[in-house]
Formats: sequence, structure tokens, C-alpha cells
Amino acid sequence: MAAVDQVVGGRPDAGWDVLASDGAVVGIRPLREDDEPALEAMNQRVSDRSIYLRFFGISRASADEQTHHLVRIHDGHVALVAEYGGQLVGVASYEPLRTGEAEMAFLVEDSVHGRGIGTLLLEQLAAVARENGVRRLRADTLVENAGMLRVFAGSGFDQVRSMDSGVVELVLDTAYRPSTLERMADRERGAEDRSLQRLFSPRAVAVVSAGRTPGGIGHEVLRNIVKGNFTGCVYAVNPHAEQVAEVPSYPSVVDVPGVVDLAVIAVPAEHVRQVLSECGSKGVRGAVVLTAGFSEAGTAGPELQRDILEIARRHSIRLIGPNCLGLVNTDSEVRLNATFAEVAPTPGSLAIAAQSGAVGLAVLDQAARTGLGISEFVSLGDKLDVSGNDLLLHWWGDPRTTVIGLYLESFGNPRKFGGLARLVGRTKPILVVKGGRSAGGRRPGASHTAATTTPETAVDALFTQSGVLRMETVEELVETARVLAVRPLPRGRRIAVVGNAGGAGVLAADAAGRLGLELPELSEAIQRELAAVDAVGCGNPVDLGAAASPKSLARALKVIVDSGEVDAVLVCCAATRPGRVEDIYDAIAGSAVEADLPIVVNCVGAPRLAPEVVLADGRRLPVFPFPENAVRAMTRAVRYAEWRSRPQGVVPELPRVDAVGTRAVVRRFLEHKPHGGWLESLYVGRLLQCAGVPAIPVLAASGRSEAIAAAESVGYPVAVKTAASGVLRKTDIGGVRVGLANSVLLATAYDEITAAAGDPQVVVQAMAPSGTELVIGVVRDHLFGPMLMAGSGGILTDLLADRQWRGLPLTDLDATDMVHALRCAPLLAGYRGAQAADREAVLDVIHRIAWLAELVPELAELDINPLIAGPSGAFAVDARMRLTPTTSEPDWHARRMRAAGA
Repeated sequence: MAAVDQVVGGRPDAGWDVLASDGAVVGIRPLREDDEPALEAMNQRVSDRSIYLRFFGISRASADEQTHHLVRIHDGHVALVAEYGGQLVGVASYEPLRTGEAEMAFLVEDSVHGRGIGTLLLEQLAAVARENGVRRLRADTLVENAGMLRVFAGSGFDQVRSMDSGVVELVLDTAYRPSTLERMADRERGAEDRSLQRLFSPRAVAVVSAGRTPGGIGHEVLRNIVKGNFTGCVYAVNPHAEQVAEVPSYPSVVDVPGVVDLAVIAVPAEHVRQVLSECGSKGVRGAVVLTAGFSEAGTAGPELQRDILEIARRHSIRLIGPNCLGLVNTDSEVRLNATFAEVAPTPGSLAIAAQSGAVGLAVLDQAARTGLGISEFVSLGDKLDVSGNDLLLHWWGDPRTTVIGLYLESFGNPRKFGGLARLVGRTKPILVVKGGRSAGGRRPGASHTAATTTPETAVDALFTQSGVLRMETVEELVETARVLAVRPLPRGRRIAVVGNAGGAGVLAADAAGRLGLELPELSEAIQRELAAVDAVGCGNPVDLGAAASPKSLARALKVIVDSGEVDAVLVCCAATRPGRVEDIYDAIAGSAVEADLPIVVNCVGAPRLAPEVVLADGRRLPVFPFPENAVRAMTRAVRYAEWRSRPQGVVPELPRVDAVGTRAVVRRFLEHKPHGGWLESLYVGRLLQCAGVPAIPVLAASGRSEAIAAAESVGYPVAVKTAASGVLRKTDIGGVRVGLANSVLLATAYDEITAAAGDPQVVVQAMAPSGTELVIGVVRDHLFGPMLMAGSGGILTDLLADRQWRGLPLTDLDATDMVHALRCAPLLAGYRGAQAADREAVLDVIHRIAWLAELVPELAELDINPLIAGPSGAFAVDARMRLTPTTSEPDWHARRMRAAGA
């Protein structure tokens, strides 16, 4: 087997693109036999010093011998090369030593040192090694090889070092740890920032196909750039004009004088390849392709997309679109509006990306109506290159952005999105409107778990775990962003409602209770202070009466803000003759400027009211037309603050698990059934045993006498169940009997069960201890990976639809949240005096099933139903599993750029 065929799970892999630390695109791919001349040429370009540090000597013959060795076919060997600027500039390899271990080696050309290519090769080699079952990589490095030692030390992978005679012996663990992923994300963030710099902060922009007639897309983009007072140079590209909209025009991008950082392309789809190639020759490093006609162009569309992506990657061009609206950066040092929209966003702190141009326009329009400023806006279009994940990394480090909003219709790499969102969300809230909800997305499946999962359950689980706030509408996204854009965050769920609009206050209180906020009764001391300012009602809501003056409102608000008894305040006011709206706003601003809690305003009766209360320090309190909207937005801010303040959780290390035995069971089954299928009870029991899941043993029987013998073996009372293939709900066909106390009852039950099922196969099982019935399941989604379910089990599984879903990796907090969120959770806690179940045992089973799902990519479906949770533990009573001949899943965390068609 050639090296190229061994890289990822035995599958040929043409390679992938990654970003170097300077933002340029580097190609990483398996080494091929025909690479030998290119590698030998690299060996000649490498300095004597690098040869010495790599081979512990200065003979280049050693380098050529190693090259000859690497390109030859031999078992277990893996080699990757890095391509940069059209040349091979680095090679990384490992050679198997023993089971689970290999020796690694690297050589990177001197001309690209400092661009992070060595680190990229290490990351990618470790990812491939892990996918191929290599758990540890070893290397011997001269102590004076400071550069390579820094690469190892900064990688984030766990490692052990020892030194002997000037040689550092290093052992690197290929497993991902939280610290590993954080280091990788931090490096990726820096690379993304530098890569996207030419898109968002260009020094010069060329609009290609800028027509002379107003109304054309190119012309309107050019006008927006000029009208927006772009701080750099702007050029038109039109071979038929010397000037467009008073901007100098040139026949092609190549003819534009000086540097061009960003090209906005509006030519027909069939000409985009040529224009992008010219941009590459010119040194353009950012492109926005407005043109449609790619994904919509039938069979030609995918080929066009592959071509333009290949051109972009070859020239390190980052590309937005195609089929998009453009981008905006309101930074005063840039002031770029490269869209053909009529809306001109004002500067602010909300960054927005929308997969749909129309939805993007709706967000910009709603933000403008409510006074919410925008830091940057991106219309993603077909997401051929730049995606939501790229923008998360970019906005993570952007000091002007405090809130991130996304409208997405699809995910290219949802598990990576979830991982990034967990990191980004610790400092910046992420609000998402996810389009494409559809009941038609329900998947067929033979297990309870598969039958109940839909694309939306996976999305909801992903957002729940990563702290993403899911919005139902664009309006809700803007509402919530307005609250989150003004710090501080609420420290709890206690909210006070105060104002001169009593009815609005009542509606606000109703909404708060309905959405889970608390309206605490204010203390007697605070109520006395409120009574002193003539409040009509001093509890909560606080009603100042319709005739209250702005001065009274200011004093009451100050009392509540300084009380320390609430975490947020909603001011409900009505425009009346005793108090003009402007005076009310001034009163609120005066009392709120030093407040250490969030304040939002609901003002009714003033149709032309300003959408914000401006404080002396420049902060802007959002004003809502209806109290329910204000409470809804505040509730989401509370949810985000709670998520951000909680620990991140850890994936527990599990004792008593047998990974080798698990893989052996899977291998034996697939050797017997290469196309996969449902496992016999023997295989299921063995896999549960390998995972350390306590299970009530079962014995198979195919006749009445065998069933009786099995019952005598396990001891009465027993349960008998049909083992007929294809039966999901055994109780529905009368395929289960429980509590059978003797052989007579067992014989009768056997006859009835086999007659109902039309199959003589049964299983006999000792009776499980009493407890609450749960269901634990797994189904594997082709995009989201393994999805884990916990819910009410037994006959209640379908009746109550009491289920919680989470993706992997599953932390201890994720598992705890799953169980707490179930409607049957009070039963586990000991409802109405009943003895509480062993909740830790339930959580342990959930983690062990998650371990099994992560270890076995062939696991397509799993159901434990019921799992009996009682005071003495949690026990699997009935379990089903289905395996498919799935090859290794992609590395969801590896730094790999979006591929064409992904």
C-alpha cells in the first residue's frame, strides 16, 4: 500500500488547505512517488544548518536517502508535504515503532521559517496519526534545535521530554485536550485575522465590471464605496470606459496602478475564472464575488466553483461568495461599504454574517431602525471559501465587535463551529437565526433514537452545548443584540419593573414570569424610599402613577438601581403631558449612568420616539415599543450570562473501559456481516461490558426447553422477550412477559410470545431492580457526528417525548444538564417521598455510551431502553445496536480550510 493510501483510514486523500501564520494558504497533502525530484530540489535549497539539525550531520546525501525512503511503498509509513508558492517547502513523516507508537521527523525549508509551517505539519501529522490509531509520536531532537523545540512546546499537545548527550527525547500524545484545542484555535485566529485583513481593511479596492449606467450591480457597489467615504483608493475595471461615477477605470485588474488588496467582482459567472486569475497575477489577496449562477447552474455549477476555489487557493486569495451582497466595515479608519444595498450601516458593535442576501438586508434595515450600530457585515452567499467558522475566529479578536449575529442555512463543519463557539462565547455572545427548519428532515430509523432525531434536534443540541443563543426571527436577533451590546450583563434572574405605565408594567411582569425571570418583592426599606417619591405601588412592579414627573422617575430608578435587590431593571413609561419623552429619557440617563446592572426601556405613546436613551458616557440603553419584547430580550441576556459564568466542564476519564476489546468485537461482527446490521444480543452484551455499562445478563433460547433452562440458570423471577429481528417495540406485539415466577408461567409466556412474533428466538433475563425507566440512545449524523439522547424510557418513550439531545464531546456539565432538563427528573430525585435514584450512576452510563460512540465510528444506532435507574445503580435491561462499515470520520477539529462543495 502506497503512502498516499495510508494517510487517513486507508483512504486516498488528495490533501487539504490550511492557513500559515502570515495568512497565506499552504497545501498539505500525502507524499507521492513522483514528488521525489521536488523533494530533492528542496534538500538542495535547505541550509547546511537545517540539514545538520535534522540529520545530525552536514551530508545532504542523508537527506536524499531519506527522500528516497519516504517515497517508496512500505507498510504503516505516512508522509505529508507542505506546498507554498507552488513549491514543496516542508515534509513531515512518521514510522511505526510498535502498536500505538511511531517516530516522527520534520524538515522545513529555511525561506519559509517563521510562517508556522512546521507547526501546521505537526498538527496535521498528529491528526492523521490519531485517525490511524497512533497514540504517541516520538522524536529525537538536538538540544540546539531551538526552533523545532519551540514548535513542539507551543503545539499544545501533552508531551514528555528527557535529555541525553545533547539530544532531547520527546514523546507527544496525539490526543486532543482542551488546552490543545485552545492553542490550535488561538493560532487559527491569528492566521484568519491576517488572511482576512485584505478583505476587511483594504488599502485599495477594484470593482470589476463597474458599468457606467446606474442600477447595475457593479455600478451601485462603486457608488456605495465612494459615498461611504472609503479611506483607501478605489478603481473601476471596465474596458469600455476611462471613468465610471467619477472614478478612474482600467481595462483589467492587471492594468490598475499600484497595489490592489480587494477585488469586488460582478462579471458573469463564466468570466469569474479569468478575472480571479488576473487578480492572482496582480497580487490581490481578497475577493468578493457578487455574481450568481454557480450553485444554480446545474451540472456546470460545481465545476465552476471548484475552478475558482482552486485559483483562489493557489494565489492565497480569500473569497467571499459567490452569489452574495458584499461586505461592510464601519471602522472610521476604513469606512468600506462594498455592497449594492441601499442601507448604509452606522458604526457600532454588532458583527453580522448572513448566508442570504435578503436576510442580510433585513438585519441591516432592522438595526438601522432601532439605532443599533454595526461593526462589520458579511453576506456569505454560497460560502465557497469564507464561512461562519472563519468569521467567528476573525470577530473573536476584533476589539470593535462585542456581539456576533449569524443567519445560517447550512453548516460545513458543525462540530468545529460548536468548539469555536464555546471559546468565542466566553467573551462575546453569539446569536444565530438558523434557516431551513423542516419536519421533512425527519430521518427513517429502526430504533427509538433514530426515529426521533431530526436535523433540528442536532442543531439545538449544538447550540445548547456551545452557548449559542438561537433566535427565531431576525427581529429577535436585533432585539437581543441591543441588550447585549450594552454592558454589564445581568448577574442573575431578578428583574424590577418601574415606571408610570401601570398596564405595561403588568404585561412585563406576566412576560417575565412566563419566561423564567424572577420579580422579587422589594424589601420594606426600599418600599419606604419609593413611597417617599409618591409611588402608587411600591412592590414589584413599581407603579409611579400616570402623573409621575420625570424627576420622580429618576429618583425611583436610582433607589432601585442602588438597592442591590435586583439584577436588571425594565423602565416602562408612557408619554404624558406632565412629562415629555425627551425629559423622561434625560431622567433615565441621569440615574442609569453609574448603574452596575443592565437597564432597558419600554416607552409607549410616542410613535416618533428615539430608539435609544443616550448616557453621558456614550452607552445607549435600548428602547422597545412593547414590554414583552423588552423582557424577551432581557431573558436571553440572562441566559447568556448564566452560560458564560458557569464552568466549562470536562470530559471525564473513565475507568474500566476496554478500547482494544471494543474494536475487536466490531471487527469480528463486520467480518461476519461486511455490510453491517443489527447486532445479536451476544455482541451487544460484549460491547456494553467493554464500555463498563452495568447490564442485566440475558440468555438466548430458541425453544421452550431452552428457555426454561435459561430461567433456571439466571434464577426466578425472570422476564422473557422476543428476539425476532426487525421488532422495535416488543410490547406493541405482545413480545414481552415479566415477573415469571416458575417454569409453568414461563412455558405459557414462551408460547404466546413466539406465536405473536412468528419467531422461536427469545431471550431470558433476570428481573431488574425497581426504579425509573430511562432511554439512552445514539444516532450518527453525517454532519454533526454522534448525537446522544437521554429521556423517559419504557412505554413512556414515545408517549411523553421527554428527550434531551447532546453532541460529542460530552462534558460532565453537558450530561448533568441533560438529566436535569428531563421532565422525569423529579422521579429520579425521589418524587413524593420515593427513594431517590443513583443519579451519578445514570450520568456514568451516559458518559460510557458517549465513549463508545466516539470510539466506534461504525456505530450507527444504539438504544438502551429501558435503563433502570434505582437507588442501587443504573442497569441496562434491553439494548440494541446497529453497525455500518463506516470508515474513519474526518477530524472535526483539525485546521483545514473549507473544500469545494463542502
